[in-house]
Amino acid sequence: MKRKTFAAVTSQQVAQLAGVSQSAVSRTFTPGASISPATREKVLQAARELGYRPNAIARSLNTARSRIIGVVISYFDNPFYSQVLEALAQKLDTLNYHLLLFVGDREGNVDRIFDQIMQYRVDGIVLASVTLSLELSEECLAAGIPVVLFNRSEESGMASSVNSNNEAAARQIAEFLLAGEHKRFAYVGGVADSPVNIARQRGFISTLEEHGITDVQVVHGNYDVQQTTRAAYALFSASPAPDAVFVANDHMAVTVMDVARYEFGLRVPEEVSVVGYDDIGPSGWPSYALTSASQPVGAMVDATVELLMKQIESGTIEPEQITVPGTLVIRHSARRPRSGIIENNGLSLFQSKELK
Repeated sequence: MKRKTFAAVTSQQVAQLAGVSQSAVSRTFTPGASISPATREKVLQAARELGYRPNAIARSLNTARSRIIGVVISYFDNPFYSQVLEALAQKLDTLNYHLLLFVGDREGNVDRIFDQIMQYRVDGIVLASVTLSLELSEECLAAGIPVVLFNRSEESGMASSVNSNNEAAARQIAEFLLAGEHKRFAYVGGVADSPVNIARQRGFISTLEEHGITDVQVVHGNYDVQQTTRAAYALFSASPAPDAVFVANDHMAVTVMDVARYEFGLRVPEEVSVVGYDDIGPSGWPSYALTSASQPVGAMVDATVELLMKQIESGTIEPEQITVPGTLVIRHSARRPRSGIIENNGLSLFQSKELK
C-alpha cells in the first residue's frame, strides 16, 4: 500500500483559524515570549484542530539557535553515566533544550566525532568520560560554542569543567581506612593518565605517606571488567595481600569485591575492606553494601547546565572550573573506625579529623 502524504499545516493557517496574527502563533510556541493566556489558548486550540507542529529546524535557522546540546559519553557499562544522562536530559527539557547523544570511544578522545557534532549546529557541548584536544577546544572557543567537561578536566583550561573534589574525597577515604586500623593498602586506578584518576590516586597516596605509609600497591583496571579482574587477581595473589583497597570507581569496585570473595575466599570487610567512588545504584544493594565517595549528580548537572546557559545567553565564553563537594557514604564493605561516623538523613557518613 502506498504511503499517504499530507500537506504541512502552516502557522498562517493556525493564525487564520484562531483569529490572531501570525506573530501571536510564533510567540505561543516560543518559550518565554510575551503573550496573553487567552490568546495562547486560542492558538493552541487551533493548532490541535489542524494538527500543527512548529518546525524546530526552520525556527533554528531564523533564530540562529538550534536549542540542541550535544552530549558525548562513553563507558555506558558504568551506571554512573546512565544516571548522568537521564539527569541532563530532564534538566535541559525544563529549559526547552534538547539533548543529542553521541557515543565516544574507549580511548576517551572526542576528536573522531567532532565534525559530526558540529554538523548539527549545537548550541553547546557536554563531554562526559571523554576529553577534547587543545586544537578543537580552540575551534569551539572561536565558534562561540561553550564546552563543559563533566567529571573530567584538561590542563589547558580552554573549556569549563564540573567535577566533584576528587583529591579531597580520596584523602578522606585514606583517613577513613587509616582510622579503621588497616595496615596494607592498595589502589585500583582507572585510566592511568586521566586527570580524574591522577587526582584520586594523588589524594589517596599522599595522605597515606603523611602517616608514614609508603608501600602502597597500585594497579589499573582501566574501567574495564576483564582488566579489573586481572588487577584484582594480582593484588590478592600477593603475599601479604592488602587489607584495604580503594578503587577509582564503583563499577570496578564491585568486580574487586567479587574476585576477593568468590575467587580468593576472603571475607569482606573482616579480611579486606573495599571502598569505591561514585555511589552508583548497585553500591546500595545488600549483596555489595559498598562504602563509596558519593558524587552529587544532581548538583553537578545543575552546575553544568547553568554554565552552558550563561555562556549561550551572554555570547561570551569564559571557561570556569567548578568543584562540587561530595560525601563518603559508609556501608558494610569496609571496617568501620571507632569514631568519625555520623548519621545524616538515614545515611552513615564519615567525617575525618581534618574536615571537622
